[in-house]
Amino acid sequence: MGKSKYTSIGGSALIEGVMMRSQTRMSIAVRRGDGRIILKVQPVMPTNKVISKIPLLRGIVSFVMSLITSYKSLMWSADVSMEDALEQEPESKLDKWLTKALGRGLMNVLSVLAMVFGLALSVVAFIYLPTLLTDLFSRFVFEMSPLAKRITVGIVKILIFLIYMLAVSRMKDMRRLFGYHGAEHKTIFCFEAGEPLSAENAAKFKRFHPRCGTSFIIITLIVSIVVSLFIPWKTAALHSLLKLLFLPAVMGLAYEFIRLAGKYDNLFTRVISAPGLWFQRITTSEPQTDQLEVAVWAMRGVLEDMPLNTRLVVKQDGSYEREAEKTDGTGAQPA
Repeated sequence: MGKSKYTSIGGSALIEGVMMRSQTRMSIAVRRGDGRIILKVQPVMPTNKVISKIPLLRGIVSFVMSLITSYKSLMWSADVSMEDALEQEPESKLDKWLTKALGRGLMNVLSVLAMVFGLALSVVAFIYLPTLLTDLFSRFVFEMSPLAKRITVGIVKILIFLIYMLAVSRMKDMRRLFGYHGAEHKTIFCFEAGEPLSAENAAKFKRFHPRCGTSFIIITLIVSIVVSLFIPWKTAALHSLLKLLFLPAVMGLAYEFIRLAGKYDNLFTRVISAPGLWFQRITTSEPQTDQLEVAVWAMRGVLEDMPLNTRLVVKQDGSYEREAEKTDGTGAQPA
């Protein structure tokens, strides 16, 4: 098996920013409305050595941790990217009352509830809805065998995902996000190739990467279709419930495929990578220079010895400094 150059560094696109993560550090770079890049670097809790060696289980743990990390990074990037607009807009009495009444703790709880609701909606859209539609079609239009039902559910599931991604890609804000997604991939390729990190060098590389979240989703969909062929079908609800119970194992298996695809380059890995790479034509776009600059700084954050757990401001000359602490007007630092 031919081994290619491999790095464990991965990342994700954020609102006007990019997150990069290595085994020891996570770096978030976000461009503010005034054009400055704000950078935050923090240590990463190491993965349990025993878990990291157990196939399937390591994929499940990695998925959950990545989901939490990506969500927190996305929320932080939203706060930073909109700081200028929020500072210029006077706070209303209602906003002040909500801030005082709810507090940061309750707002965090509401954010978690929103994430849980989003996950529940995904389960309904990609597990129950395709099964229900197939079951109704088999009852009232054309009766299908259990095997045909399972195959049809898989096709409907992929169609729903494709339609959803195509619809989302037409939104202006999402096109901007997909540009940062492309910048993230190009920067990782630049580092893996041993080229000096710069926006100009990163721009030369392709924007489709085999170790991408999009590829993971597509492989998960394909694996789930294969697994569902062996799950009994009595009712749509029961079949959906059984698939939901098997979902952790499906994600763990998909993670192993993604791991192979990122580590090796041969016929097998090219075949399993092909669907995800094709879908990345939708979820990534060619980034602009300012987006590549942000991705490069995010990569530098995990490679260089930068101060941890503080906000850094990138200057025009390429250096950085700690951002001055803000106060609430009384001399006290905000919570």
